[in-house]
Amino acid sequence: MTLLSAQAMSAGYGSRAVLHEVSLTLTRGELVGLLGPNGGGKSTLLLALSGVLLLRSGQVRAGGRDLTALSDKERARFIACVPQRAESPFGLSVAALVRMGRYAHLSLWGGYGPEDLAAADRAMAETGLDGQNGLAARRADELSGGELQRVLLARALAQEAGVLLLDEAMASMDIGRRMEAFDLLTAKCRAGLAVLTAVHDVNLAALYCGRLIFLKSGRIVADGPTAEVFTPELLSEVYETKILVAPHPATGAPQAHPVPGGGTNTGQWPAHDRGARSGKAEDLEQEE
Repeated sequence: MTLLSAQAMSAGYGSRAVLHEVSLTLTRGELVGLLGPNGGGKSTLLLALSGVLLLRSGQVRAGGRDLTALSDKERARFIACVPQRAESPFGLSVAALVRMGRYAHLSLWGGYGPEDLAAADRAMAETGLDGQNGLAARRADELSGGELQRVLLARALAQEAGVLLLDEAMASMDIGRRMEAFDLLTAKCRAGLAVLTAVHDVNLAALYCGRLIFLKSGRIVADGPTAEVFTPELLSEVYETKILVAPHPATGAPQAHPVPGGGTNTGQWPAHDRGARSGKAEDLEQEE
C-alpha cells in the first residue's frame, strides 16, 4: 500500500533550483535509505515531502490526498519528521518534549489524554529514555547531541504517523545507539511503518535498508533493492571516488570500501562542495 508519493517534484530556494522532477513512492513496511553526496538535495527532498518546503512544480500525495490540501494536523497524522539539527528548547524536560509529538491528536481544547501519555511513554521506552538511568526527567537543553537525537526520534514515534522521514537523525549517536535505532526502525517497519532516512553512513544503510535511493545534483540516479543498486560502479560514480564492495562477514550485506587516493578531484574539493568547506555564508543557506 502506497503511503506517500511524489510525482515530478521540483523545489529550491530563491533563484536556486535544487530538486529536478523527482518521483518516488513509499509503501507500508519499507525501510528506505536516501544516499548521496553533500549538496545533492537529500535534506531538500525530505523538506518537500513533508510539506515544509513548497514545490515549484509537481505533486506530493499522502494517503492518496494532495499534501497541500491537508491541514497541519492532518499532515502530521500522516508524516512525522526527525530533523538533521534542532535547537533544544530551554528548560523543557525530555518527557515534555516527547509529548509534543502528540500535537496532531489533541482535541480543540488541548491537554493530553491517557492515550497521549501512553503513546509518549511507549516511545520513550522504545528509545531507552525511561527507566532508573533514563533521560525522561532531565532537561532537553542539558543533553548531548546524540541524546537529543534520541529524544527527537521518540517525539516522532509518539506522533504515530504512518510515514517517518529522518534527515541524518542518527549522525550524532555513537555506533551502539545507531544500531539500536536502526533495529527499532526495522521493527517498526515490520509493524507497518514506512521510513525514508537520509544516511551518510552507506554501510549502515546497506545493512538495514531493503531499498536505497541515490540522489545526486537534485536528481535520482538509482532507486531499487539494496542488493541490486549497491554496486562499486554506482557508488564510485555517485561519490566521485573509487569504492569497492564486499559482503559483510556476518550478514552477507554489501559493504563499501573506499580506496585511498581514488578520488576524481585529488588535491582539491569538488567545485560544488567548496562553499561548504570554506564556510561562506552565501553558500551555506542550505546544506542539502
